[in-house]
Amino acid sequence: MSNNSSMPQFLLLAFSDRRELQLLHFWLFLAISLAALLANGLILSAVACDPHLHTPMGFFLLNLSLTDLGCICTTVPKAMHNSLWDTTTISYMGCAAQLFFFVFFLGVEFSLLTIMCYDRYVAICKPLHYGTLLGSRACAHMAAAAWATGFLYSLLHTANTFSLPLCQGNALGQFFCEIPAILKLSCSHSGYRREIGLIGVCTCLIFGCFIFIVLSYVQIFRAVLRIPSQQGRHKVFSTCLPHLVVLSLFISTGVFSNIKPPSISSPSLDLALSVLYSVVPPALNPLIYSLRNQELKDALRKMMTGCFSGAIKCLFSGA
Repeated sequence: MSNNSSMPQFLLLAFSDRRELQLLHFWLFLAISLAALLANGLILSAVACDPHLHTPMGFFLLNLSLTDLGCICTTVPKAMHNSLWDTTTISYMGCAAQLFFFVFFLGVEFSLLTIMCYDRYVAICKPLHYGTLLGSRACAHMAAAAWATGFLYSLLHTANTFSLPLCQGNALGQFFCEIPAILKLSCSHSGYRREIGLIGVCTCLIFGCFIFIVLSYVQIFRAVLRIPSQQGRHKVFSTCLPHLVVLSLFISTGVFSNIKPPSISSPSLDLALSVLYSVVPPALNPLIYSLRNQELKDALRKMMTGCFSGAIKCLFSGA
C-alpha cells in the first residue's frame, strides 16, 4: 500500500438527505438482509442434513449460498449503519476490506455458476460419465479452485487499486466501496492504466467462461429436444431453469451497471443499479432455486416440519 493510508476515511453516497427516507432505507435493507440470511441459512441446513441433497449440485448450491451470505454481509451492514446513524463515512482500512471481500465473493460466485453449468451439461449430455466426471474428489477440487480463483482475483484488484495515489478528494459517489468509484479518485495515469489492463484481462477470462456457458447450454437444449416425451423434456428443463435464471440475473445486472451509456448516468440511477447487482441477487437466489427444485423443497419442508414438531413437544413437555 502507498501513503494513501494517511487518508483517514472515505465518504460514501447517502441514499437520501431526508431523515425519514434514511430510516426507510434502513428498515428495507434490514428486511432484505434478514430474508437473505434466513433463506440461505435454510438451504445450507437442508443440504447439510438431507442425504438426498448430498449430490454434486447440492454441494455447489451449498457453496453458492455461502457466497450469497458473504455478499450480503459485506455491503449491507455498513449501509444500514450509515442510514441509521445519519453518517456517510467508512475508514480507509474498512473500505479496503469491503472491496476485497465483495470482489472475492463475486469472483467465487461466477466461478461456481460456471461449474454448475458444467454439472448440468454432464448430467444431461453425458449421463453415463456423470459419476466419473463429477465424483466427490472432482467436486471438491472444482470448489476449491473457485474459492482460490476468487481470492487471487480479489487480492490482485485490491492491492493494485489501493496502491494508487488518490488526489481527487475522498467522496466515492457509491454506497459501498467498489473499484470504479476509487479509480475516479486516482491521479496516477500509469496506475490507472495498470488497473484497467488487469480488468481487461479478467474481462477476457470472464468472457471465455461466458462462451463456455453459452456453448454448454446449446448442447443441453439440443439434447433436451431429442427427448421423445414431453414430460421428460419438462423435467430436464426444470433442473436447468433455476441455474439459467440465477446466471442471467447475475450477469445482466453486473454488466449493465458497469457499461451503461454515460448519457443516462446519474447518481440516483447508479445507486439503484448498484443495489440491484450487489443486494438483490443474493436475496433472490435461494428463492429461485427452491421454487423449481422438488428435492430441495421436500428437504426444507421435512426440516421445518421436524423443527416445528420438536418445538411443540418441548412446549407441551415443559407444561
